[in-house]
Amino acid sequence: MSIIHCANLPALLLLSLALCGSPSAGAEALPAPALLQTQMATPPAVVTVIEPHLSVKGEPPVRRAYLGYPAAQVLRQLLGADWNRASNSEIEFRALDGFVARIPVERFAKYRAHLVFGLADAKAPFSVDNKAQGEKDVPLGPYYLVWDNLAAPELLAEGGAQWPYQVAQISLRQASPPALLPPGISSEQWAEHAALAQKFCLSCHQVNGFGGDKMPLNLAVRAKLLDERTWRVWLLTPQAFKPGTSMPALPEAMPQAEREAIAAKLHAYLKALPVLP
Repeated sequence: MSIIHCANLPALLLLSLALCGSPSAGAEALPAPALLQTQMATPPAVVTVIEPHLSVKGEPPVRRAYLGYPAAQVLRQLLGADWNRASNSEIEFRALDGFVARIPVERFAKYRAHLVFGLADAKAPFSVDNKAQGEKDVPLGPYYLVWDNLAAPELLAEGGAQWPYQVAQISLRQASPPALLPPGISSEQWAEHAALAQKFCLSCHQVNGFGGDKMPLNLAVRAKLLDERTWRVWLLTPQAFKPGTSMPALPEAMPQAEREAIAAKLHAYLKALPVLP
């Protein structure tokens, strides 16, 4: 199989990679796809998934075939053989647009993930229409983390929450940072709520400086300004809260009762979370 060269990446992405500078502290800058292929012991493989950004509730799911490597194989190559042996750790995937996904190491043992860098059809653009956010032709490169939701259909309910694209940096980090469970916030009472916030909110937003950089407003402040009903509208139907917003709703493939319960837990947790300097 031929190597996919950097020339196949959109020019804007290559410029972004050149301008992004050094990785964030402790992060590993991902090599260009062509260089990664020279480092790996095997050629890239085709993986077919149900694409959550193209699939809409009530319509037939959309399948897509991508080209890339098993995520575990790439992580072993870049982070070392012991990447998955540290307890209470997570992999941070940092994207060019400021999106940050922090995924528990245990998830990679439970489900198969792939780090892909192109479509199986080499002539097709490596982009996607993000229907949940009303965006078209969104570039996916340099890398896109996809999950084998054909082998694990339970992943379909999550939507694209754990599918970061435009990934340029990765790092191995300790889970449950103090910002999520500071002194005075019981881990027994709020650990589940903090994990939900990290999974569904903190890829783009932040709490007290921890989270993503795409839309880094402090949810520990915002939640205190909104009553529970308004908060629920924001999370379940963002367009009703702010027409034209690109914020996705909580995954609509989940049962409605579960979505409402998650929204309520997030509101209670963020209202209880102290606002720190």
